[in-house]
Amino acid sequence: MSRLPPARRLALAAGLLLSSAAALADSSLLNVSYDVTRELYKEINPAFIAQWKAKKGETLTINQSHGGSTKQSQSVSAGLEADVVTMNQAPDVDSLVSSGYVAKDWRSAFPNQAAPYTTTTVFIVRKGNPKGIKDWDDLTRPGYGVIVPNPKTSGNGRYTYLAAWGYAVSKTGNENKARDFVKALFKNVPVLDGGGRGATTTFAQRGIGDVLVTFENEAALIRKEFGEDPFDVVYPSLSIEAAAPVAIVDKVADKHGTRAAAKAYLNFLWSPAGQDIIARQGFRPRDKAVFRKYAASFPAIKTFSVEDKLGGWTKVQAQHFSDGGIYDEIVVNK
Repeated sequence: MSRLPPARRLALAAGLLLSSAAALADSSLLNVSYDVTRELYKEINPAFIAQWKAKKGETLTINQSHGGSTKQSQSVSAGLEADVVTMNQAPDVDSLVSSGYVAKDWRSAFPNQAAPYTTTTVFIVRKGNPKGIKDWDDLTRPGYGVIVPNPKTSGNGRYTYLAAWGYAVSKTGNENKARDFVKALFKNVPVLDGGGRGATTTFAQRGIGDVLVTFENEAALIRKEFGEDPFDVVYPSLSIEAAAPVAIVDKVADKHGTRAAAKAYLNFLWSPAGQDIIARQGFRPRDKAVFRKYAASFPAIKTFSVEDKLGGWTKVQAQHFSDGGIYDEIVVNK
């Protein structure tokens, strides 16, 4: 380069600087997430981008993809180049381990088994609760329209199914009776949307059904969008804890050279700022101080986990959601 004319050397140097600046400006992450986190990451992303810029001097773009959790996981396995995944059930991350995209020890890469928040399943009913819906038993009665997303494609729907199953097992102590109970509930489901947000649209905008069974954070979203008047929220006597796991997609992050940014992005979810956003968006934060700050938004509810009550996700997947499993039998014969 020293043998080149001064003007040429300056041009080359300027070109290198511009290329470096462009590389920084073009740095990006793709977060492939589940259906009802759109509003959450609309607030998380700019907050993290500003923090990253202040610390690293790098302009970062974060893109989002949303859909039913299981469908999203399948899309990553099929080639959607996610740098990180933020799902609502562990099996959708585990499936990426088996396909070589995520490390086997993903649960130990971040606190709380790599789940920065939890939520639970609640009932959203028409204002005044005209059908008098109080608990899971009411959802099995003839003439009640129950809106849930498809458990085969949506973690939201899967948690609804398992919450009903766990309630029935707790009440009857009998899995055969639980099968009959859940079958009766799904007989009242007029349409199975692919994800939680589709189910919300069916209930809130299209006016179908008497009750929407969904994650607690959807209740907060509906209030923001439609106001307090059209709907009430009912907390059942027993529900399920839904922990939302996150992971770096190693295969893609290493290919893109984004591992450091991806790790920092997910760590931000546990930061006080990230936890505060999570709570404001209606999810239950892990940070105890933040939870206390927003405690009025999170009524006490008795919950169980898949691991504690149902034998863990591996058993649940094989027993209920594999092809020909209990869920298929219930839906085919409903």
